[in-house]
Amino acid sequence: MSESRNRARTLAQESIDQGDFRSWFEKLYATSEGDAGQVPWADLIPNPHLVSWFSDKALDKTGRALVIACGLGDDAELLADLGFEVTAFDISPTCIEWCKKRYPDSKVDYQAADLFAKPASWEQAFDFIFEANTLQVLPESEQPEALRQIASCLAPEGDLLLCARLRDADDHRGELPWPLREKDFQILVDAGLRKENWEDFFDNEDPPVRRVRTLYKR
Repeated sequence: MSESRNRARTLAQESIDQGDFRSWFEKLYATSEGDAGQVPWADLIPNPHLVSWFSDKALDKTGRALVIACGLGDDAELLADLGFEVTAFDISPTCIEWCKKRYPDSKVDYQAADLFAKPASWEQAFDFIFEANTLQVLPESEQPEALRQIASCLAPEGDLLLCARLRDADDHRGELPWPLREKDFQILVDAGLRKENWEDFFDNEDPPVRRVRTLYKR
């Protein structure tokens, strides 16, 4: 994992230094040549915090769902199995083709798309949105607009579930993946959503990583 993470950090910094925070995602997937071990966030299982969210709560599992920066598709496939009509996107075309090869009979609508230039048809179109580990690999200057774009996709009465690394307001940001602060999520409230749930916890990694799982509703 450390080797793949260092590789991601190098690609990200090279891209950011050139004034482009997007292109490194495609470079990472394309140069991985089908080896998921080269993708630091590719665990090849659904996010455990998404799994436990639906295991612990009697929630409506119908309607349209959107997976932000879907990676290799495990979260999208879980939501489809639960009964959602799922759209899952990533900015990397190679990533999306990888998803389609992994799940050739999938019911998920996999799309190559840019969150910052998303289809107009996604405006307030989704009843459930899941985002994990994407905001923390974006430059801090881009996170507010990313949050606004995510919020704009949420339908009335829809649920937005986010998972991310977390830090205190006065903690050093450190290296990519950059933990967020609680105040960073205020953008969602400013965008018309309300916070329904906030869980600040340490996961079971070695060493443990501080994370947040939070739910917002329109």
